[in-house]
Amino acid sequence: MGGSRGGLAGQLGGLLRAQPRASLGLPMLLLCTYFFYCLTGSCEPLPPAARPPPRDPAGGRPEEQPAAAGGRAGPGSRRFPQAIIVGVKKGGTRALLEFLRAHPAVRALGAEPHFFDRGYEKGLRWYRNLMPRTLEGQITMEKTPSYFVTKEAPKRIYNMSRDTKLIVVVRNPVTRAISDYTQTLSKNPAIPSFQALAFKNVSTGLVDTTWSAVRIGIYAKHLDNWLQYFPLSKFLFVSGERLVSDPAGEMGRVQDFLGLKRVVTDKHFYFNETKGFPCLKKPEGSSRPRCLGKSKGRPHPKIHGQVIQRLQEFYRPFNMKFYQMTGQDFGWD
Repeated sequence: MGGSRGGLAGQLGGLLRAQPRASLGLPMLLLCTYFFYCLTGSCEPLPPAARPPPRDPAGGRPEEQPAAAGGRAGPGSRRFPQAIIVGVKKGGTRALLEFLRAHPAVRALGAEPHFFDRGYEKGLRWYRNLMPRTLEGQITMEKTPSYFVTKEAPKRIYNMSRDTKLIVVVRNPVTRAISDYTQTLSKNPAIPSFQALAFKNVSTGLVDTTWSAVRIGIYAKHLDNWLQYFPLSKFLFVSGERLVSDPAGEMGRVQDFLGLKRVVTDKHFYFNETKGFPCLKKPEGSSRPRCLGKSKGRPHPKIHGQVIQRLQEFYRPFNMKFYQMTGQDFGWD
């Protein structure tokens, strides 16, 4: 049956190419017969090569990597991050990220994507497309400090990849809270005093744990939530204090944790006396050293000694539990 239809179509094509003076009777008869076959569903379907490819509802094919600006794909591919700096705010996460970006095997997103806390509904494909392209042997990273205190973040990251390495930069929770307050004060000078925000009742010294600047520093509580999804072996806890006093030493630990060669060493750093922070020496191809921005190293407002002492007492049991959980004594007490 298929052979007769093919012959029929061939005869039709030949007759239609005949001289104009030829009789059109027979070709018209054949044309009507061919259309009858098509109407009854007997025509041959188009071969696969002639069919348009199916389209992905989100545009493109799911496995394709997005092209770079200008429509041309750059070298490498976009991958989900193998390591994420998940916390904590005002702990030293920006410094750590900048130090890591000096390593040739690290490709990190500069801005905080806030995907696992604020933008999860945009989907993992959107998140992956934010990442820089990496070559074989390089790792992809991002940092968003608010992940550590976001209840849903551990489960969401686990669902992306249970092999994700997690880095938490921690700092004395009292000085961290003051630094947090200082940042807010710089943006809104009309806010109440640190003391007024830190205590529900100043006379009794009852600490207000609903204030985020205080709540973030209860590290043991937040870590409990993460350990429901990730084993302790997936974490590296970096001392924010030692990142300032001994950046090369802490960077050695970080590079080991990430499985990287120790490329970033003490020869990469110098201490900026004005800012009170270490800076990276002039990177190759750059005209000046790489230091943290103006927002880092702000002078803190004067806080009464009794306020600091009361907060130290409040945090002490949480700090002790955190030391026990991580197997590290950070020396805050």
